[in-house]
Amino acid sequence: MIAASVDLGDGLSHIATALRVPVLIAAVVILILCALECGRFAVEWWRRRRNRRFDLRQVVAEAIAEPSHAAHYARYARSPITARAVLAIAAAPPAERTLATERALVDYELAVERSLDRTRLLVRAGPAIGLMGTLIPLIPGLAALAGGDVGTLANDLRDAFGATVVGLLVGTVAFALTLTRTRMFTEDLAGLEQGSAVAAPAAPADAGPAFEPRPGLAG
Repeated sequence: MIAASVDLGDGLSHIATALRVPVLIAAVVILILCALECGRFAVEWWRRRRNRRFDLRQVVAEAIAEPSHAAHYARYARSPITARAVLAIAAAPPAERTLATERALVDYELAVERSLDRTRLLVRAGPAIGLMGTLIPLIPGLAALAGGDVGTLANDLRDAFGATVVGLLVGTVAFALTLTRTRMFTEDLAGLEQGSAVAAPAAPADAGPAFEPRPGLAG
């Protein structure tokens, strides 16, 4: 019984040791993915900052009132996902606008969920891979310590602590991105709902649109 237990433990130890390189590679991959998500967030933040003076409710209302200029008004939305929702709402015929709005909002929420899933995955994967990268190098490191090889243990501990730092960093940054983007997308959803609830009032004949169309975008 004891021999079987020892053999089983040795087998698990060999499996864990074989995963060392794949886990360290995975730690590098999630770090790169986290950097890409930070880049995407920076682009989103810049677009929101640039368009912060435009009320999304007014953008939606103007797009509904002037469907021919919808592509222009959608440029003032705060994210590409929101811009697609504005276009979908504005393109619906008046008789089908309620149904089209509901469909556009559902599509918007699904697109938001897909966008947030990337950082949500990193929130879970970062600490998990970091923990695996911490424990796996300790197996040969402790075996080397038993034989008096302190140098091997030091190298293994360096890999272990590096994986720990990367995992915690990825998890923390991804969690912050998820919270921030969830709040921003929730604000956009409220703006889409409120803006589509009522159409923009008709403008005087001598008044131009609320946002000056760019050349080539809206006639």
